[in-house]
Amino acid sequence: MIARLISANSSELLKINGEELKQSIKASEGRTVLSENVVIQPAIDGLTMSEIAAAFGADLILLNLFDVFEPKVSGLEVKDAKDTVKRLKELTGRPIGVNLEPVDPDVKMESTKFELPKGRIATAESMRRAEELGFNFVCFTGNPPGSGVTNKMIVQAVRTAKENFSGMIIAGKMHGDGVDEPIADEESVKAMIDAGADVILVPAVGTVPGFTSDELIKIVKIVHQHDGLVMSTIGTSQESSGKDVIREIALKNKTCSVDIQHIGDAAWGVLSPTETIFELSKTIRGLNHTISRMARSINR
Repeated sequence: MIARLISANSSELLKINGEELKQSIKASEGRTVLSENVVIQPAIDGLTMSEIAAAFGADLILLNLFDVFEPKVSGLEVKDAKDTVKRLKELTGRPIGVNLEPVDPDVKMESTKFELPKGRIATAESMRRAEELGFNFVCFTGNPPGSGVTNKMIVQAVRTAKENFSGMIIAGKMHGDGVDEPIADEESVKAMIDAGADVILVPAVGTVPGFTSDELIKIVKIVHQHDGLVMSTIGTSQESSGKDVIREIALKNKTCSVDIQHIGDAAWGVLSPTETIFELSKTIRGLNHTISRMARSINR
């Protein structure tokens, strides 16, 4: 029997595989919090951003700007770089994932294109490296804006991952990424599901202009009918807008029946995690589950 993610101990979380992680999230019934952390930004007192995120209620940690061929996390010291992810999981007691960008070399951009190092681009080689490093999940999306990621390339990345990575696969766009195409539509969602994505990533209602609750509900129904999960994302810097905005977005998207709620890292250094991650957690699952996640020792 797989424990619900929201009440699982670290000893359980760190040994489950991709399919078990997906089931654990599903069993949590829309009360899972994912925190995205920029790895190059220093935290306080020699800590990592991920440790702070875990302390304030994050169930899942997603590393942003992480280079799989040159693994480094600000605040984390390891003797061997290949142990970076393993050590971070030991410190946080959380499943950890990584962003890989499915860049389209031929895409027509609406803004200046941002060139990425090969360790952040979604390729078979980088996915195999993510597997070797011990990541629990990968996320195929366009972040930071301007990298030139398209839905077509996300679908291709999912297919490649099914042959090169054993963990959970998250796929989708949280904003336009400088590309003129629908961010989240039924056609692209179906293609990602058919390719083998476990979790479909969408913008949270209230973050991207014109993306409505009705549209999200349609997508959620399609994904759930195919035994997939949906993650709403705050990837538009609105995580720095204050706890009232966080609360409103959280409630709107829980009403739409998403399974995971993501919160980005734009607020770091501006607002305390008590106004972001904690507020999101408290809103979608109440104080009892929030305190349980925050207080539960990583040694359990």
